[in-house]
Amino acid sequence: MMIEIVRSKIHRVKVTAADLNYIGSITIDQDLLDAANMISGEKVQVVNIQNGERFETYTIPGARGSGEISVNGPAARKVQPGDVVIVMSYGLFEFEEAKKFKPSIIFPNEETNRLDG
Repeated sequence: MMIEIVRSKIHRVKVTAADLNYIGSITIDQDLLDAANMISGEKVQVVNIQNGERFETYTIPGARGSGEISVNGPAARKVQPGDVVIVMSYGLFEFEEAKKFKPSIIFPNEETNRLDG
């Protein structure tokens, strides 16, 4: 049996932009993608701490060290710049493998969206 579990998580980052006229996705600083073991084009769930909105989209890399978290396309209506979000990806695992799996969870500085230290 396969089950879906959290694979990666970027915990509490601040939205820097919301671009309704972009074709879609969430742009994330490449340093954060790397640290969370996420890749370009990966499906993610985004949870907005401020208003409880949840939506799915896919990642695109932003400039390294920029702290960029830009929600693009229609999902831009679900956030405002300054909102704090959690970004999670999931994976399918065999049940026994899932019990042993350790997700990549990072806790960036919420003010700068950068990894301190």
